Amino acid sequence: MTGPLVAGILVLALLFAGHSIFIALAFSLFIIANIWPLQRGLQRWMPKLLALLIALLVTMGITIVIGSSVVWGFGKLGHWLLANADRFQTTYLTWTAWLEQHGIAILGPLTDRFDVSWLVGVTQTIAVKLNSLAGSAVLVFIFVMLGLLEVDDFNARLLSPAVQPFGQRIVMAHRLIGIKLRRFMLVRTFASILTGFVVWLFALSAGLELASAWGAIAFALNYIPFLGPMVATALPTLFAIGQFESWQTALLIFASLSIIQFIIGSYLEPRLTGATLAISPFAVIFAVFFWSFMWGLPGAFIGVPILIAFTVYCACFDGTRWVAALLAHGHECIDVDQKPAGERE
Repeated sequence: MTGPLVAGILVLALLFAGHSIFIALAFSLFIIANIWPLQRGLQRWMPKLLALLIALLVTMGITIVIGSSVVWGFGKLGHWLLANADRFQTTYLTWTAWLEQHGIAILGPLTDRFDVSWLVGVTQTIAVKLNSLAGSAVLVFIFVMLGLLEVDDFNARLLSPAVQPFGQRIVMAHRLIGIKLRRFMLVRTFASILTGFVVWLFALSAGLELASAWGAIAFALNYIPFLGPMVATALPTLFAIGQFESWQTALLIFASLSIIQFIIGSYLEPRLTGATLAISPFAVIFAVFFWSFMWGLPGAFIGVPILIAFTVYCACFDGTRWVAALLAHGHECIDVDQKPAGERE
């Protein structure tokens, strides 16, 4: 028992220490799982390298759209702060005075650091961190390009007699992981677009400034379970305090945004994903926070796909099938070639 525990701790330490490489590797495998059916379909009509180029261009386009939306949104907020941060300072001082009159003292770092430069600095720090992710995108796309070129050869090696019976199980696991990840991203993308659109409409109707920026931020951050919707709800509420200078209006905006996030995230998405992605909510929350601790913002995004892959691998081997049963419903490792045509890879 001690040996596997020590090995697991060492693996986690390696993942933490080498995060710059392993983040790129995790994202590249995630992208390959999603984009491979497109390249495979294109290869039937054109040369392999041309199909690879088109697949990479599609991937780059989707990545740029998602990344640009959140960078643009936070950039708009930063410019708005420079022009209107005095509102927050005035509102903060007014509220602090009111609370102190009623025996509630505001102490600690917030009292010392809440000023215009601090607010602008926080926004700029977020924007810088988001822009820094573009540097690792080059390594990700190198991995994706090399991985897409090798998918067929790698599957052939797994199906060779020398690696049986484990090779066949790994191939089955990879196919099932691909199906689940593509369904996860399809549903997540639909929910993100819907969330961004509804938040934009609500911000317009409520008279909240920067409605388009709030919609873009809600769209992009919705890809991060729990943490993303939380930030996309809290930020407009904080800015509403400075704009309207009324806690009643801010509370109404917070409640309305929370209802929007709840309906789409907790009601609509589970019905679209179905039983195939019915992972324990506790496991999802743990994965998001654990991988965000390990790898920061990229870890928060990739945490759930890693959990999906881990659950499928556990389901495909007898010794770990009980782990998959604890983490999710519908954990059977089935041969996707026996599934209905609409669900095949």
